[in-house]
Amino acid sequence: MTWSHWAISPFITGVFFILGVLTLFWVSQNWLISALNAHHIHVNEDVVNDWYGLIYMLVFVFSMQSLIVGQTDSWIFMNFQLIALTFCGYFLNIHIRYYYLYPTLLIFMLFNHSVLYWESWGHALTLMLFFTTLGFMRKRMNRWSHKIQIGSYLLTCMGFGALLWWFMKLKFTLSWGTYWQEWAYFMIFEILLYIYASMLSANSELKQNLVDFANHDALTKTENFAAYTSAINYQFQIRQKSGLELSMMMFDIDHFKQINDTYGHSAGDQILQHVTQTAQTVFEANDAHITLYRTGGEEFNVLFPGYDLDAALPIVNQLFSAINHLSVVVDQQKIQLSISIGLATLTPDDQTATEFYDRVDANLYHSKRNGRMQITAK
Repeated sequence: MTWSHWAISPFITGVFFILGVLTLFWVSQNWLISALNAHHIHVNEDVVNDWYGLIYMLVFVFSMQSLIVGQTDSWIFMNFQLIALTFCGYFLNIHIRYYYLYPTLLIFMLFNHSVLYWESWGHALTLMLFFTTLGFMRKRMNRWSHKIQIGSYLLTCMGFGALLWWFMKLKFTLSWGTYWQEWAYFMIFEILLYIYASMLSANSELKQNLVDFANHDALTKTENFAAYTSAINYQFQIRQKSGLELSMMMFDIDHFKQINDTYGHSAGDQILQHVTQTAQTVFEANDAHITLYRTGGEEFNVLFPGYDLDAALPIVNQLFSAINHLSVVVDQQKIQLSISIGLATLTPDDQTATEFYDRVDANLYHSKRNGRMQITAK
């Protein structure tokens, strides 16, 4: 798509090409994370961001350069490569150690047949310094005002862009006209990248906030009934296919309505938060895969993937002991807490996730009807 065929400037097509590459990255990365979450594969999203972003941009850079290796105009895609480096170093905030990138840069120079040129070595070292500076700025940008962030970003890109294109001018004996034109294109690309990435980042943060709001309880910060429903349906399907064990506990706070009526709802909120924190501490000390859900006012569900009744019971006893020895001071009055618990393991007789839920719920109400502050497990 050039002037000769479409009457469109190569610069304009370059802008849309870069925006398309970046959009494809965001879409594919979000799809990857969503797919992992849908299969309840717990991954560190920062790690996915680091490695997927780096691999994606390396494939992009090497693929582009493979079209022009060894040619006299092998510099023509350099602005695209610099945009990829800026995107990884500044906007993705990749946490990969910088020294891992030195071998990659050497491989690229060998691939591009440029190891014998001193200008290429100067260019390579400047690239590494550029990437390192972008990472340094990114780590400190939260301490800076918005104006300082934009100013430091533009000045850094201007300075390194001018130096990087100067090495290309020397190596390929480019005219000053070409030098200034490519440097100007580079700065326009960098400005567009800043605007575009900032918009995507804001939308991504909004989307993540909405997801967190939809799946987490605002008061206790635990996952809520919607998250529980998704998890139990998934775990039930896995159990049917693989035969893995699955246990579930339900518990609620004894006489919670009376506490609210006597001490007020503010006291009730504090008690819910204390109980949640205690439960999370117990579960995290045993197994990070045990998940707590607030499924009602004072009711909680806990999933134990991979646990039968005998394996889950010691952890349940720990929680039971911890909360039954818990007292909360509200307005200089000490409120002693206790909980009732129902526990069961999934069996072949449970034809649906709802039937399993009902069995655990029946065990909980057996504890409550028979004096509270006890565990019913069967």
